[in-house]
Amino acid sequence: MGGGGLFGSDDAATPLTPEERLALIPAYITYRHELNAAEQANIARAQASLLRRRRQPRPAELINEAYIKRLHRRMFADVWRWAGKYRRSDKNLGVQWLQIPTEMRNLLDDASAWVECNAYGADELAVRFHHRLVWIHPFVNGNGRLSRMMVDLLVVALGSERFTWGSRDLVDAGEVRMRYVAALRQADVHAVEALLAFARS
Repeated sequence: MGGGGLFGSDDAATPLTPEERLALIPAYITYRHELNAAEQANIARAQASLLRRRRQPRPAELINEAYIKRLHRRMFADVWRWAGKYRRSDKNLGVQWLQIPTEMRNLLDDASAWVECNAYGADELAVRFHHRLVWIHPFVNGNGRLSRMMVDLLVVALGSERFTWGSRDLVDAGEVRMRYVAALRQADVHAVEALLAFARS
């Protein structure tokens, strides 16, 4: 089976520093498809655990820095030693790494106010939160997957249904991922309609 080099060029992947690459835990991983499969298995275990919970968290519990770090750790801790820790290098996406704590506080304060004031409907609030979290790009990798799981939990806590996100695995490149990225770019200029539509497609 093909799969390309583990850290070769891939438009869907965030470039990693040599130090970040050394934090890979499974020794058997050689190819990109093996890494994707290991990450997906870790995410599936985290998702199953979250869905088994008897009590779903309230919005205020989710809109919390410690919760977001814990969720990222849960999703990637079997694969990466930096899981749950903010990145300490600049990437091709996201704010400068030194700005991450400030931008995360701003996002969480804004989102708390949105909930308290009923500023948006459940879907729009969750999509706006998703866009900002992806824009900040707080972790080395897995930000899109974290953000989608995070707002799936948030939109349910707000009384709506989980999003479908184009009904595809967005890690794989393709037309669906291109629509998702295009919708994120529109949200960069404060037009969230395409991202709202994509989240429910």
